[in-house]
Amino acid sequence: MKYYYLLIVVCFLNPFLYSQTKQNTDSISYYNKLANKKLNSKEYNEAVLLTKKSIDFCETNHIPEDLGNQTFKLGKIYYNQRKYDEALKNFHKSAASFDSIKPTCTKILALHYIGAANTAQGNYKTADIYYLKAQKLLKELGVVDSSEILNFQKAMAFKANKNYPLALKTFQKIIKKPDNSSVIKTKIKSYYQLGLIETQLKRNDSAMIYFDKALNYNEKTNDLAQKSKIVLAISRYYKQNKNYDLAYSYLDEHYQLENYILKLKNAKIDFNEFEKFKKNQTLNNTIKRESEEKIQLKTYRYSKLVSILAIALISILSLLSLALYKNNIIRNQNNLLLREKNKELILAKNKAEKASKARSEFLSTVSHELRTPLNAINGITHLLLEDNPKKAQLKYLESLKFSGNYLTTFINEILEINKIDSTKVEVENISFNLKELLFNIQSSLKELATANKNYFNLEIDKAIPDILIGDPTKLSQIILNLINNALKFTQNGQVSVIAKLFAEEDENATVYFEIVDTGIGIPEDKLQTVFESFSQGSIEVNRKYGGTGLGLTIVKKLIELLGGEIKLKSEVGKGSTFTFKLNFKINNEPLEAVTEEKPYNDKQLKHKSILLIEDNKINQMITRKMLENKAITCEILDNGEEAVELLKVKRFDMILMDVHLPGINGTTATQQIREFDKTTPIIALTAISLDENRDMLLSFGMNDVITKPFVPDVFYSTIAKFFD
Repeated sequence: MKYYYLLIVVCFLNPFLYSQTKQNTDSISYYNKLANKKLNSKEYNEAVLLTKKSIDFCETNHIPEDLGNQTFKLGKIYYNQRKYDEALKNFHKSAASFDSIKPTCTKILALHYIGAANTAQGNYKTADIYYLKAQKLLKELGVVDSSEILNFQKAMAFKANKNYPLALKTFQKIIKKPDNSSVIKTKIKSYYQLGLIETQLKRNDSAMIYFDKALNYNEKTNDLAQKSKIVLAISRYYKQNKNYDLAYSYLDEHYQLENYILKLKNAKIDFNEFEKFKKNQTLNNTIKRESEEKIQLKTYRYSKLVSILAIALISILSLLSLALYKNNIIRNQNNLLLREKNKELILAKNKAEKASKARSEFLSTVSHELRTPLNAINGITHLLLEDNPKKAQLKYLESLKFSGNYLTTFINEILEINKIDSTKVEVENISFNLKELLFNIQSSLKELATANKNYFNLEIDKAIPDILIGDPTKLSQIILNLINNALKFTQNGQVSVIAKLFAEEDENATVYFEIVDTGIGIPEDKLQTVFESFSQGSIEVNRKYGGTGLGLTIVKKLIELLGGEIKLKSEVGKGSTFTFKLNFKINNEPLEAVTEEKPYNDKQLKHKSILLIEDNKINQMITRKMLENKAITCEILDNGEEAVELLKVKRFDMILMDVHLPGINGTTATQQIREFDKTTPIIALTAISLDENRDMLLSFGMNDVITKPFVPDVFYSTIAKFFD
């Protein structure tokens, strides 16, 4: 059994079965040597002619076993050139040659390659017949474990023909086999090929599972070359998914493995060179000694001196060579140790990145899940306030509304930080009027300044270009947060916002921003920590002034995202100064006038019919009540499947679609509705999470997005703009 297993493995390791002939058949051996040389130099036509001569010799001399070997060899040459019809003729002839003699490895391979050639031509039923014949012959010879090697080659043939379902099915049969030493290497290769196919089919999660399995099994065999291939495939996977840090990490590990393999080969070559050197030295010594014996007849003393010097020289060279060889071994061992340490550091870095990702996803999930009950709290509060509450109840409801809005702001800020940390935030580059933006911010915060009896001053450098190109949304968020902080921590004082042109060159402008207040100030030992999440300087400040402690964290991260750096100077009791610089491109073209949208009118909403698809009973009740308060007819379904069927037979003026539904989700339901209804407005209702965004939802056919918890004015105005 071991003999046949070894024979089959050798056959598969060699790209061509060059010869199974007997050494005493000189003519076959001669043709094989010539054919092999032609194959090595890729002269395939010459190799075919020489192999045909060998076949003619076998037929003339009636040598069936050699005839089977040589026809198989010719078939393999045609197979590798993708001349499948010629290949099949020779494979059939090879298999038939063994009918009159005891079958060998070659017949098994001939049957298997008949299956592979038929697979390449798309004749799968015929291919299966010959695959089964090859398997049956393996069992008859008692080589059961080696069948997995044939199955692997069969799967590779399916893969080469891009028949991925059959390839996947065949590879999966191999990996389900019990682990043993005879199939472990085949299982590793199968996991690796499954990962490549899943990557090709863009099933990324499955691909990574198979690659991880391949790596785990590879630890048992320590096959560095195979491991290098797997690591490279993982690197490409992460690159396709734009996770460049992990892609680089695995690519670096791949290069380290390749370098280590190369070093091992070089070390072996160095040792062989050393042995060759010693043999050459010995040969030279023999020649010298013969020469010295002839010279000894004339000058014995001179000959003796030369011999001593030669021996001394040889000894010194030998010692130096040995020392160099030992130093080389020590250096290789040290390099290997350094690589192992480097690998440990890379693994530690990967674990840290995974932990950070898990934290971010956890916070995002918690923030997302809190929005649904918070929508109920805010919605019911809004409905109760609109229902003419008693004066005694009004105070409690206003407090409940304030608490709900505070918690909504807190959750939004957590989600904002997670988006920035997870590189989910994209920087816009659009034209905007900086001066107009700052005046609008000042107007929106006048009430807060008046409440704390503060003088709010705005200074804008006239030299700043009117129209800049940048991200006005994030700039507004930065300045609003800083001014809000300044106004909150300042009473009976002054808050100043200063914008100056710092530099202007080649259509680029650098603007310097400064936000100064005369508030409570920040202790020197807290100047660095105020930019950390949930940090407000002290517990007393938090209790007195409130807030989440996330505003400055968001400001710092957004400024860094825009390419700037925030600086802080502060003194307790005298106030604080925040400064930063940002670069913008200059737009010399005037901005198009933007007409403000009119607020909604209740008449736009009256007597409209809306279908609400929402699975949460409380949200159903709140949304229905908010719609009925505007004289809107509302019908409710709690799943996407029923909604799709109802809309095929009944029309509504609008559809409110919850994104997360049991069964098919809201996006899938929207896609199905759009197949037969292109016009009815569909608005997404969602607690937008880390992996969701407005553009992604609109891409499924939705017309707009309303986020939970609902802000009533935004809710009504979003609906109203579709009813002219």
